[in-house]
Amino acid sequence: MLRFDTLIIGSGLAGLSLALKLADRQKVAVITKKSLLEGASAWAQGGIAAVLSPDDSLKDHIQDTLVAGAGLCDARTTRFVVEHGAAAIDWLISLGVPFTRDADSNNGYHLTREGGHSHRRIIHAADATGQAVQETIAAKVRAHPNITLLERFIAIDLITGKKLRQDDNRCHGTYALNTLSGEVITISAQNTVLATGGAGKVYLYTTNPDTATGDGIAMGWRAGCRVANMEFIQFHPTCLYHPHAKSFLISEAVRGEGGTLKLPDGTRFMPWHDDRAELAPRDIVARAIDFEMKKRGLDCVYLDISHQPVEFLQEHFPTIYSRCLALGIDISKQPIPVVPAVHFTCGGVMTDLHGRTDVNGLYAIGETACTGLHGANRLASNSLLECLVFAEAASLDILDSHARPIPELPQWDVSRVTDADETVVISHNWDELRRFMWDYVGIVRTTKRLQRAQHRIKLLHEEINEYYSNFHVSADLLELRNLVLTADLIVQSALSRHESRGLHFSKDYPQMLPEAHPTVLTPPSYVAA
Repeated sequence: MLRFDTLIIGSGLAGLSLALKLADRQKVAVITKKSLLEGASAWAQGGIAAVLSPDDSLKDHIQDTLVAGAGLCDARTTRFVVEHGAAAIDWLISLGVPFTRDADSNNGYHLTREGGHSHRRIIHAADATGQAVQETIAAKVRAHPNITLLERFIAIDLITGKKLRQDDNRCHGTYALNTLSGEVITISAQNTVLATGGAGKVYLYTTNPDTATGDGIAMGWRAGCRVANMEFIQFHPTCLYHPHAKSFLISEAVRGEGGTLKLPDGTRFMPWHDDRAELAPRDIVARAIDFEMKKRGLDCVYLDISHQPVEFLQEHFPTIYSRCLALGIDISKQPIPVVPAVHFTCGGVMTDLHGRTDVNGLYAIGETACTGLHGANRLASNSLLECLVFAEAASLDILDSHARPIPELPQWDVSRVTDADETVVISHNWDELRRFMWDYVGIVRTTKRLQRAQHRIKLLHEEINEYYSNFHVSADLLELRNLVLTADLIVQSALSRHESRGLHFSKDYPQMLPEAHPTVLTPPSYVAA
């Protein structure tokens, strides 16, 4: 059994930031399914939103967040995150993150603007901010003697007091599968942190990496944590439409720098849908594109930034420029074919302002968590900010907590399982799930579509649970098990919301109710504090 002070499951910005903040005083472990940088954080293009200019204000950033969240943001959480934004950026700068400079700006850094923002407040590293931030932090994490990295490991389930038949339902660690050897190890910790990211792979088309399978949300639910607002799945309006461009995102900043959305004949259509046109919040832009595509039978629409000089595009969007050019699209001369794709999970495991969940000793931070910041629709570039602010908040709470004796944890039991006879069942179920979620639980929903999805999820759930009970676990099986549970939580939440708000649009309930209430689901194993 491996023992640590704090165990962090996930190696995105939230998890690695927390590890670095704890490591000077604790023995820390980080579990990651693949290599350290193969998560969604490293894919982030646009940047991080924070009030860094004298022309901007905390009040305006808070208001922009509340407006984008369609009345469902938690006001206390929103203020907490925004007020700690500048300090989070200062921390990254102190680590050496190479943000794009601008000699003419007040703070020396270039700030861009994205949809839903009233000011330029997005600090960025060209159009590969996530990669620049993650590479900087990962290098320091790898070099720290108090951090143990368990790469190519996937957490199976949390070990709680309830599972050990104790009175206190505390989290004591996790079982984890070595995906290379097939060995299951037991890891104990004073504190365990879910930082596994979102659940984009529950859908057929997504901008997320293959690692985004809802693991933390599913494990938290099975351990007894409530989840909230799972119906709010953000579709990014502009994913590159090309047969060889898997999951490639066209940053919101392209529209922030004047890019316009057009039909195949060159007609601009966003002003028909919203006065803010291309700079409307993502839910509005994604629905507008979806509407125009379905109305006209289009495979895609087009994002045109060709009015900008080629030098400007190469400086501000080098990754997008080169990727498109490699696919035969010269964005300085022709528009970019785009479609909406699943991008961000606004709901998740419920936490407080310290990142604490309903289970003692268990924290959730980053996209896995539902802090109340995003409400019914996340404001662009608030996600990396949330990761940083809650990594700091959780670190302070963890370092302030008292150590407790950890019981001897039982080893993983393989006495009643055998090798799987037909693993093709897993790939078939995975494909079926992602397709019907895209068809029935997409940008526009109906009660009948959601009920169809729920029926299919029930059948898949029974089949997967039987498979899980009888055969040795594999990474594919564990991810599918988590995806099916996460899909069920999304559909349950969507069926319980009898209105259209933010990212959840129902043709059966097209109006927004006068009062906004979060959707809170409670697991059978939940124990009130």
